[in-house]
Amino acid sequence: MLQAKLAALDAKLAEAATVEDVAAAVIAVGRGLIGSDGITFVTNDNGFCHYMDEDGISPLWKGQLFPAEICISGWVMSHRQATVIPNIFLDPRIPQDVYRRTFVKSMQMVPVGDRALAAIGAYWAEYHDPTDTESMALHALARSAAVALERIAGLG
Repeated sequence: MLQAKLAALDAKLAEAATVEDVAAAVIAVGRGLIGSDGITFVTNDNGFCHYMDEDGISPLWKGQLFPAEICISGWVMSHRQATVIPNIFLDPRIPQDVYRRTFVKSMQMVPVGDRALAAIGAYWAEYHDPTDTESMALHALARSAAVALERIAGLG
């Protein structure tokens, strides 16, 4: 089932002409694939994290820009390293005041590709440590998105 959904995503990403197309394709399948309560696609926009697209049980930050140095997505992109945060209120990288008003209790954020052209985050409304299957699905989304973004940017 996971492989079939990823194959369908890859076919859609092969037709993507813009970063927005990639974000929309990832968001369209991501939340259901992972089983999270929310998913977001974030790009680096000249030192800001642009929360380009999202799908969640309630709105978060779609379309908004935040300084990269205060965002976990900025941390993930700058360090080119995935992170799992089972309790966002215990992690000093999370801006507590911003998240306190949301449904988010746990998250996993992964960079998109070796160049970390973007990041994909999955959110849970309950305290949650992602399973191996959820984590593998999120990393697979990021790999597929990276191929499409590199093709669009002429880096592939």
